[in-house]
Amino acid sequence: MSPVVLFSFVIGYFVLLLAVAWFTSRNSNNESFFIGNRNSNWMLVAFGMIGTSLSGVTFVSVPGGVGSGNFYYFQIVLGYLLGYIVIAFVLLPLYYRMNLTSIYTYLEKRFGINAHKAGAFFFILSRTVGATARLYLVISVLQLFIFNKLGIPFEATALVILLLILLYTFEGGVKTIIYTDTLQTTGMLVGLVVCIIVIVKALGTDFGGAWTMMADKGYTQVFNWDVKASSYAWKHIIGGMFIAIAMTGLDQEMMQKNISVKNLKDSQKNMMTFTTVLMVVNFLFLILGGVLYLYANTKGITVPSDDLFPTIALSDAFSGTIGIIFIIALISALFPSVDGAITSLTSCFCIDILGINKKEGTEKEKKRTRLKVHFTFAFIFFMMVLLFKAINDKLIIDFILKFAGITYGPLLGLFGFGILTKRKLNEKLIWMVCIIAPLLALGIDMVSNPAWYESKLHISIGLQSLSNSIFSGYKIGNELILINGILTFTGLWVISKRSTGSLSQLQAV
Repeated sequence: MSPVVLFSFVIGYFVLLLAVAWFTSRNSNNESFFIGNRNSNWMLVAFGMIGTSLSGVTFVSVPGGVGSGNFYYFQIVLGYLLGYIVIAFVLLPLYYRMNLTSIYTYLEKRFGINAHKAGAFFFILSRTVGATARLYLVISVLQLFIFNKLGIPFEATALVILLLILLYTFEGGVKTIIYTDTLQTTGMLVGLVVCIIVIVKALGTDFGGAWTMMADKGYTQVFNWDVKASSYAWKHIIGGMFIAIAMTGLDQEMMQKNISVKNLKDSQKNMMTFTTVLMVVNFLFLILGGVLYLYANTKGITVPSDDLFPTIALSDAFSGTIGIIFIIALISALFPSVDGAITSLTSCFCIDILGINKKEGTEKEKKRTRLKVHFTFAFIFFMMVLLFKAINDKLIIDFILKFAGITYGPLLGLFGFGILTKRKLNEKLIWMVCIIAPLLALGIDMVSNPAWYESKLHISIGLQSLSNSIFSGYKIGNELILINGILTFTGLWVISKRSTGSLSQLQAV
């Protein structure tokens, strides 16, 4: 497939996004940027959130993981379902009752300014690293199959892509992203379905035949009942539940879109619709992974898991159409996770760190501050992408889930303590707990999984014997975020004291 043709479709796609941005950002203001004037259509939000949740990492890494992990990833997705129910019927009523713009404002009203800053800090840290890891993975694919062949260096590709994202987000913010995410989710899902159909046909069978072939290979196995395995079913389900609560319900990027909906009822409909569609789409990605490996086995293709999908889709064995569809679907999966991340980080920093909504000043002055923050985060994203390139580790989805388990734990502990107890905290010690708990969780995980850290750090940390004596082969998986949250919760209990008044009164402060 000609890289020039693929490049022209990438440019055309950006032009379409800029047209949507121009149309939706007219007469926008700071409230439009932060929460879409609380007038977003819940159906558009639900559909657009699919693209934000999946991202380019899901598009490349989930199918690639089927070869070694079968359909075990769907165990996590089942956990997501439980987590999204908690978000819809516990967290969203709280956010709407308190009329929040930033969800971390709840922590200030409940515990004070230090809790507010700590919550915002851990969100900024986790979202910055997670979003740039996703961005790096997709840029690497585009670089390998298009821009290297055109003689364009990686750094220029990353810079131009970030500048184009800035062009369509800096003015309208959430108001614009609601529409661009809908467009991009459509592109991603159409590409997903078309790719499955084309590859199944290339196998010389129909869907039923392909399913039988996948089952014979063991790919369709969903549940792993090996207790010691990191993919053990209940570990994945429970871990997935708390990953969903933390990475969606306690995440400003995801909740910023939810609370832009007119009222609580519509926001809950948005969340449950999103949940249903997300489960179906994730299963389709696993099916795609199965048929990709079947095809690779028949053709003797052996490549790293994250390169499998692009290698097959852009090979000479297929017509140019599937290559174009793949590229459009890939960038459609990329941009909802990056544009939303930069926008939410800008909102969080302006509201939670700078306190822009509390300061005196004109709308124009606040907008100037917001734009400076927006461009600063784009620059940070650029530098982080270059850092990931230097590290050159393509097992991104494992890294993202591991890093989220460390950084979202304090958020889970803080919100859980505020919602489930009526105790007051010693505000001076909140930061200490929120730093010590993740470090303890990291230490526990390193003892449980020394081989994982040795492979990532490329050094021997000498913990294998200690791991065997303490864990006897048990590997901590996605339950890391729950362990971290429990450690944070316990630490907060130690620095707390009893409070008068009911829990509902404390939460309605």
